[in-house]
Amino acid sequence: MKLRMYVGLSLSAVLLFSCVSQKAMKQQQAKYGELNGAYLELQTKYRGLQDDLSRCNNQVSDLSTKKSAVEASNADLKNQIDYLKQNNNTVLNQLKDLSVVTGAQAESIKKSLDNIGAKDIYIKDLQGSIARKDSLNMALVMNLKGAIGNLDDKDINIKVEKGVVYVDISDKLLFKSGSYDVTDRAKEVLGKVAKVLNAQPEIEFMVEGHTDTVAIKSNGIADNWDLSVKRATTVVRILQNTYGLAPKRMTAAGRGQYLPLADNATAEGRAANRRTRIVILPQLDQFFKLLETKH
Repeated sequence: MKLRMYVGLSLSAVLLFSCVSQKAMKQQQAKYGELNGAYLELQTKYRGLQDDLSRCNNQVSDLSTKKSAVEASNADLKNQIDYLKQNNNTVLNQLKDLSVVTGAQAESIKKSLDNIGAKDIYIKDLQGSIARKDSLNMALVMNLKGAIGNLDDKDINIKVEKGVVYVDISDKLLFKSGSYDVTDRAKEVLGKVAKVLNAQPEIEFMVEGHTDTVAIKSNGIADNWDLSVKRATTVVRILQNTYGLAPKRMTAAGRGQYLPLADNATAEGRAANRRTRIVILPQLDQFFKLLETKH
């Protein structure tokens, strides 16, 4: 009788231990799954940041190369000017001794040589203004990238080309297919862009609509050109009415299918061409004012 009791107790203990161990194991497996998922998400974000850093490093390297070329050109000009200045007085004295050159003519030549130095200073001022503009453009790009976050580069792309900042947003983020009716995400995306533009009230920009070459079939839309114009005006109205951007800062334009980024013969190319582009307009009036003050 005692033997049966001992055996029963032993079996109960084994079963209890087995249940507890299985429960603990399942809890650990669930925890491991959560941690592994979080780790994979962090890996994805890390790779995205690495790509952004690589692009920024490439842009910095390109600017550094351009800066070195400008500095080398400036050094060469300075050497030429120094040489002319060193020989200026000698040349003038020789010219004064010649009967074919009067004192007034020699003085005119001297003023012309002096103007070379003034023009060198002027060129350096312009180069400094261009360098400052490039720095401001890079800061604007970084602010836009920071505000927009980790959206896929296929859907939104920010770049600088020839001193102009471009923000390309794919049509699927902003508009319903073949329409200028906005999607649910449109205001979210445009709100992030508007936040940066509102912080730079002196900046003017153009909103361009672009399409692929597929003919549009929709009531109230004549063709792709008409669709691109309507999409551009839709975006500027959202920026004005929802986010308070001054309308005098904005221009709405439709490019239709006539300025493609890729070949319309492929689905990928057509998707790249269907986009809304925000162009940060260069502030040419500031350069004109600089030119006026230097003359």
